[in-house]
Amino acid sequence: MEHIIHEEKRLSFFERYLTVWVIFCIIAGVIIGKIFPAGVNFLSKLEVAQVNIPVAVLIWLMIFPMMAQIDFTSIMKAGKKPKGLVVTLVVNWLIKPFTMAIFAAIFLKYIFAAFISPALAKEYIAGAILLGAAPCTAMVFVWSYLTKGDPAYTLVQVAVNDLVILIAFVPIVKFLLGVNQITVPYDTLVYSTIFFVVIPLAGGYISRVYLLKMKGSDWFENVFLKALKPVTVIGLLLTLIILFAFQGNIILGNPLHIVLIAIPLIIQTYVIFFIGYLWSKKWRLTYSIAAPAGMIGASNFFELSVAVAISLFGLKSGAALATVVGVLTEVPIMLSLVSFANRTRHWFEPEKSK
Repeated sequence: MEHIIHEEKRLSFFERYLTVWVIFCIIAGVIIGKIFPAGVNFLSKLEVAQVNIPVAVLIWLMIFPMMAQIDFTSIMKAGKKPKGLVVTLVVNWLIKPFTMAIFAAIFLKYIFAAFISPALAKEYIAGAILLGAAPCTAMVFVWSYLTKGDPAYTLVQVAVNDLVILIAFVPIVKFLLGVNQITVPYDTLVYSTIFFVVIPLAGGYISRVYLLKMKGSDWFENVFLKALKPVTVIGLLLTLIILFAFQGNIILGNPLHIVLIAIPLIIQTYVIFFIGYLWSKKWRLTYSIAAPAGMIGASNFFELSVAVAISLFGLKSGAALATVVGVLTEVPIMLSLVSFANRTRHWFEPEKSK
């Protein structure tokens, strides 16, 4: 069950400086959009059923390797330590999406009303909602490792959340968008989820089972997954460049908007972490379960959020921009929470010897 967690796992050079790469992609994308407007416009028209094909391919490259890592047989072990799983599920699905919608509406619609038009505020709120309804799938393994979390239990938490996404993501997003007077076709939302969750999830699971059977776990982990990692990185960077090539005029005209969008996202991240982390402390969970429980709620499955935002609202939308701001802010915030968790390990009872 611990196949996904490697002993040498650590924050890679790319992951540690993800914010720097995102800033670079912002600059590169804006420049490309200005220098090659015809080419960017051509790419924007390559759509099928409102889904941009180049972006869809790049996003699949990001999501598939994550799905291939998840061992869903780990869910069979979930009942052994139910409290940690309860914290994760309640925080991720009954609290996080709603606090995200509340913070986004308060700041983007009201507090920052003098700087953001009502129409654009709605799009930014929509992007924030998509982030809030998608708990982290991949990076949480890194945060778990850095806080010396229980790798096997982290795997259980992520596997269960991935399955809940299939059921809860669409109705929660639809409800919260509706509350904020943002109308989206229900079938388009369902189609986007199938396109960007069900298909890569099924593909990842089938590939995992087949390759483990044919090649063994050592080859799967040390050859296949390692070979996919650069593909994921390239897919993310190219997706961001394309997004900002389309967002260039908005960014140049409103550079302040990125900062304004980031404020509620940052507040949300810290609030959600402390809800999960302090709840775990109150329930006397061990630190190795409490730390990942807080991290999985605080971080986001931004690849899915970006994909659905593009599908629902378009490449040039404020919703897509808001989800990318989530990428921009995530790593430095999560590293600060990793540091906090490591400094407060003594809050929890000593781990029982196995």
